[in-house]
Order: sequence, then structure tokens, then C-alpha cells
Amino acid sequence: MHKLQIFSVAKLAAVVIRLVRPKSTGGRPSAPLGSRLLTNPDDIFKHNMWDHVEWTEEDKENARQRAEENSRAQLPLNEQGTFDTEASQYWDTFYEKHQDKFFKDRRWLFFEFPELLPSGAKDRDTKGHQQAPIPPSRASSTDTQTGHRHRCDPRFRDTFHRQESRQEPAPEENEVNAESSTFPGQHASFRILEVGCGVGNSVFPIVNNITESDAFLYCCDFSPRAIQLVKDHADYDGSVCHAFVHDICEETASFPFPPQSLDVILAVFVLSSIHPDRMQGVVNRLCAHLKPGGTFLFRDYGRYDFSQLRFKKGRCLSENFYIRGDGTCVYFFTKEDIHDLFSKAGLEEIQNLEDRRLQVNRGKRVAMHRVWMQSKYRKSCPPSS
Repeated sequence: MHKLQIFSVAKLAAVVIRLVRPKSTGGRPSAPLGSRLLTNPDDIFKHNMWDHVEWTEEDKENARQRAEENSRAQLPLNEQGTFDTEASQYWDTFYEKHQDKFFKDRRWLFFEFPELLPSGAKDRDTKGHQQAPIPPSRASSTDTQTGHRHRCDPRFRDTFHRQESRQEPAPEENEVNAESSTFPGQHASFRILEVGCGVGNSVFPIVNNITESDAFLYCCDFSPRAIQLVKDHADYDGSVCHAFVHDICEETASFPFPPQSLDVILAVFVLSSIHPDRMQGVVNRLCAHLKPGGTFLFRDYGRYDFSQLRFKKGRCLSENFYIRGDGTCVYFFTKEDIHDLFSKAGLEEIQNLEDRRLQVNRGKRVAMHRVWMQSKYRKSCPPSS
């Protein structure tokens, strides 16, 4: 491995590792992404991951040079088209090969994104055991001045926000019935959409936590194989979840719910797989389905993450956008990229930060800098008259 990403024990011990909490605007929680802090370099191999690791100027420059080096030779334009137009086939092949064994369930979801839980709900573990309520200091959807959860004036809530039973048959097509205004989950008072759900690593932790609430989860992916794996899962429950095949890049593709009907949209390591030229259109279309006051939750790869720096020459499609060996693509974001995407879609920033960690392979005695982005943006409520 390249010397810029892997550090010997001697080098790590010689460097004073400075740790700070990442900065963000909008009332960021005091410790949003973990509290395992490496204060003594001699402890480096005691854990697999360390939080809030600040890079030195040398680290930043080395990473920039490495990324610049591996992106000089870009794949010819006439060879790039298939990776965009046939992306679903590459991911379908991925899920055919790996089934549901590649990714782990995201048990951190409700700690980082308490907005996924309806008001008053408690986090449950993967076996359904009730956990402690989300601490108020972690609920970053709270109003930054009053400390209370943000809610729009009831006069501006959409007409689908009802307190009725949600037991209704789901239509076959991913379309809202315009005549009767029926759609799966229509009677739920709290609606979540996960885009790019894959085989359900976020779906089933969410389903497990909303079964006794008046909430409903939609989940979509453009891989038919992934959606089938979700539906075949033992915990799939059609009374609280509707899984459907959907290509979020397709401008004319319809959703099985009307505009302004969602309380939360979740996108975890999804937008990075989309060509940068198409991202804004995707975000705009998704945000049109958020209610006023609804929240977009985002987590994805950050600029100069270890996985970006390890790409070989000839795998770059465009600036900070690469093609993996299996044909799937990945983009590496900055805070500015993310802010531009969501602010242009009309959302306001709640949280936008870099999650910088030090990942350790204790068996091989190596360490790697990881960079992930975590953001929360909210759709503004109409001004009261």
C-alpha cells in the first residue's frame, strides 16, 4: 500500500495527534459522531477506529497530491457512457454476487439521525429490545434557539397528515391514484423514504423501530434484485413498509406517493454513485416530495477518503469521480458540494460536517484516514400570514 495512507507505529508515535470536534453551523450536537478519542499515540492499536482525528497540513497536502496523481489519466469519454446508462445492471450484478452478505445493518442510524423516529418513539436494538430514548442533546433536528423539535404551523401541513389506521393494500404500480388519492402509507402521520436502500441495511432497523407507531417507510433501489431481497427478508412487513424499484436519475419516473408527503428522506452512500452532472436534478426531484419542515438526511464519502487515494490511474471519470473494478461509480464530496446541492434545492442547513476518523487494521498493524460527510437539511415552512 502507498506510504501516504499507511503509517508505521513509529511514525504514529512520533506525531502528536491533535483531536478536535468537527465544526458545523446550525446548532450541531457537541459530539455528533462518536467519542472514542486517541489522546495517546501509543494506544493506536487498542481499537479499530478513532473519532475526530484532525489532519496535519502534511496529511492534507499528501492526500491532495495523491488524488491529483490518480486523476490525471481520465477514462476516455467514449468509454464512460455505459457506466452511467447501465449503472443498474452493474449494481444488479453486485447484489447477485453478494446477496445480503456484503454490508452490515446500520445500528448507528438512530444515534446520528434521531429524526428517523416519530416523536415519542424509542430506539430499539436489532432484536427488538427497547433502548433508551435519544438524548435531547443529540437530537439535532431541534430548534437551535428554543431546544424544542421543529414543527411547521399546522395550517401549512399537507392534507395527507392524518391520524388514522395505515392498514391498506399497496397498489401494484408506483403511482398515486389521482382519482381517489390512494397510495401505500397514505394514512400514516409520519412518512420516511430511503433512496438507494440496497438489500435493507437501513430498512430493517427502521422497520423494527416503527412497527408500534403511526409511521410508514418507503424504500427504493434501481436494482430489481436488491428490492426482491428486501421483500424476501423475514422482517419485511407490508403494513409499515413499501419497497419498490425506482431509478432516481430518471426524470419521468413516478413515486408511489404525492409531492410534499414525506417527513424524512434518507440517502446513505447513494448520491456518490450518481454522475455529478445529474446530482442536482436528483436532489431537486426528491426534495419536491418533502413536506414543509421535512428533513433530508445525508451520509456519504468525503474528499480524500482512503478509498479515493487508493484508486489506480485510469479509473477516474471526471474530477473526484471514479469507476470501481465492478463497474460501480463513486464521487467524493466536500462540505461546499453538499451545501450547494441542498441549498439550490431550497433547503436550509441544519448540520453539515466532515467525519474524520482513523481506521486501524490491528492484524496488519496499519492505519488509514477515513473521511465521511454527514448532513441534515430542512425544507422551510411557508411564512405565516
